[in-house]
Amino acid sequence: MQTWIRFDAGDGRPRMGRLDGERVFEYDGPGYASPNPTGVSFPRNEVSLLAPCEPSKIVALWNNFRALAQKLGKPEPAHPLFLIKPATSLAGPGDTIARPVGYAGKIVFEGELGIVIGRVCRDVPAADAASHIFGYTVVNDVTAADLIAEDPNFAQWCRAKGFDTFGCLGPAIVTGFDWRDASVVTRLDGAERQRYPLSDMIFTPEQIVSRLSRDMTLMPGDVIACGTSLGVGSMKAGAVVEVRIDGIGALINPVGG
Repeated sequence: MQTWIRFDAGDGRPRMGRLDGERVFEYDGPGYASPNPTGVSFPRNEVSLLAPCEPSKIVALWNNFRALAQKLGKPEPAHPLFLIKPATSLAGPGDTIARPVGYAGKIVFEGELGIVIGRVCRDVPAADAASHIFGYTVVNDVTAADLIAEDPNFAQWCRAKGFDTFGCLGPAIVTGFDWRDASVVTRLDGAERQRYPLSDMIFTPEQIVSRLSRDMTLMPGDVIACGTSLGVGSMKAGAVVEVRIDGIGALINPVGG
């Protein structure tokens, strides 16, 4: 297992690095791009974390957990159900989740596991999908929930989930992460709101990557949010939301007004 981060060393220039103990070793590119070490390292406590990659898109799944499907009375889908969050929705650890201008409704957290793509994926067989996964990160798939059904003629999933800062990723990408025994835990102002096992996924990460690669080309650095489960709730201005997956870390973001 390796832990990769994007970070700012205090000069405003985004850098890539591999975390090893209490030091960050700088590389000349992201881990999935066969980078070379620069020979420079920094103390971990002297750098600021950024979103760990810069995806061309974030693909977000819906109805991918059996417990939530059962609660909603929905059948298990035959193919992953998804929407696209634009690259402009990206936010990193510590970034403020901004309320969209003119929107006064609920803003909802959704703690999720994120798959980070490492190689170009197009029509990838399920047996080869694991080799196209670089690693895993933590996602908060933020949603302006009241917009989804605002127009009865068209469900506005992409609009509701695509605002700036609504695609929170971090704190790192971990390669070789075994998701099977892990859980997603979401806390709002310190109170636990979500705790669910990733083993309850309907489609595994490998199945997700294979199926989605039939629908679109997945590029290195793209992120697939694997969907959420029970416990989704709203966030008010001034709140702090933390999504944690042990083995990857905690993604913490304040909520703006």
